[in-house]
Amino acid sequence: MTVIYMDNNATTRVADAVLDEMMPYFTEFYGNPSSMHSFGGQVGQKISAARGKIAELIGASPEEIIFTGSGTESDNTAIMAALKAHPNKKHIITSRVEHPAIKNLFEHLAKTGYRVTWVPVDRHGMLDLDYLYAHLSDDTAVVSLMWANNETGVIFPIEEIADRLRSRGIVFHTDAVQAVGKIPVDVGRTGVDMLSLSGHKLYAPKGVATLYVKKGTRFAPFLIGGHQERGRRGGTENTPGIIGLGKAAELAGEHLQDDMARVKSLRDKLESAILENIPNVLLNGDKDRRLPNTLSVSFEYVEGEAILLMLDQLGICASSGSACTSGSLEPSHVLRAMGVPFTAAHGSIRLSLSVYNTDEEVDFVIDNLPAVIDRLRHMSPFWKRAACQTQ
Repeated sequence: MTVIYMDNNATTRVADAVLDEMMPYFTEFYGNPSSMHSFGGQVGQKISAARGKIAELIGASPEEIIFTGSGTESDNTAIMAALKAHPNKKHIITSRVEHPAIKNLFEHLAKTGYRVTWVPVDRHGMLDLDYLYAHLSDDTAVVSLMWANNETGVIFPIEEIADRLRSRGIVFHTDAVQAVGKIPVDVGRTGVDMLSLSGHKLYAPKGVATLYVKKGTRFAPFLIGGHQERGRRGGTENTPGIIGLGKAAELAGEHLQDDMARVKSLRDKLESAILENIPNVLLNGDKDRRLPNTLSVSFEYVEGEAILLMLDQLGICASSGSACTSGSLEPSHVLRAMGVPFTAAHGSIRLSLSVYNTDEEVDFVIDNLPAVIDRLRHMSPFWKRAACQTQ
């Protein structure tokens, strides 16, 4: 059975060019980049080149890039560094729709003496900026807000928020894991203090990520060990992963506009067909301010998990939201924060496309999804009850 993979916000396929770039560093060039000898030194030079490519993609300087093992580690490092740098401040701010890497960290910090402000969102997933600005105080140590939401694709006004925070001297971190590689990201123009990105979201391998730290930002390491990353993150570097991420960043910089225009066209075709051919469907997220590859929809009166299982039997890979919350029986915290009705929140799925998806794959989903929903609704007591009430 052919697999149609539309779960690319969970992870992406490693690009062929990225894999080719990495392979010699598993076998032929295996030296430790921190070694004094030239065999390891040449590996160190390759890491430096990768650092430069990633910096160029986001408008940073190479020395502002720290390699980490995951987006979660980057997020945790940013927040803990900010808190260590401002030990007398006990107020922190984030949104109600963050990825678990931030959401769960802030819930943990709330149990250790920090006062957390959770910024709400509206029905379209957009931040309540008035609420955010009204809760800034001299006691606020850090504000952390995602650049783009992993479930709905909604893009937050990071540049505007950074402008507002700069004058207050508050550290501003953004989880840009879903944004980098899908939309232009320029830290120089935006003015954030710290930014997290992850390799496996942009066609590089899992297990490698980056934290951008703006020059002059007070920083304390989260992982303490060797002198790697200028003492900011101990641990022997994941050399092949870093080199792969560098190549992926190079490719993203070269092809971002064309690739995302094509992906958006496919996403829009899929979205239009679903809304036209299936009744009682809600589109989740702001229609205009969204990532070009992401489509979140809620089918009323059916279970999202059942939809995913039936799609899986057809070879279609989708998700109900973040892969990091899969297994939970609760509806998405993102959709609940947006006020999506109960009868729809449980029937939500996310389709996230990549450069590898084709017109034929989109057509296959369009041809088969209506029958899946129709079959499930005819088994649903909620659907039968709703049908009786409308008669």
